[in-house]
Amino acid sequence: MLLMTAGALAVAPALPAVAAPRTHAVVIDKMKFGPSPEGVRVGDTVAWVNRDLFRHSATARNRAFDVDLPPGATGTAVMRTAGTVAYACRFHAAMTAEIVVSG
Repeated sequence: MLLMTAGALAVAPALPAVAAPRTHAVVIDKMKFGPSPEGVRVGDTVAWVNRDLFRHSATARNRAFDVDLPPGATGTAVMRTAGTVAYACRFHAAMTAEIVVSG
């Protein structure tokens, strides 16, 4: 019976490794969003860091997030769905960017 148990364990399928959620940063400076981070996955957090003297936002076009960023502030949003998420600053229409989120 001991041999059957050991054999059964040997053929049990291995569970796939699940990556722990990560935090990615986007710096806002000189009225621009910095480069979009690569490797963002569902469940990861994106942190926007406002280094400008002006209030900004990171507002998703699909309404997935709306982060308000007073001068010097950092705000975050968890990426909940896969796809390309276009976003902009509510206060400065010329400020646009996108983040690619993989499943």
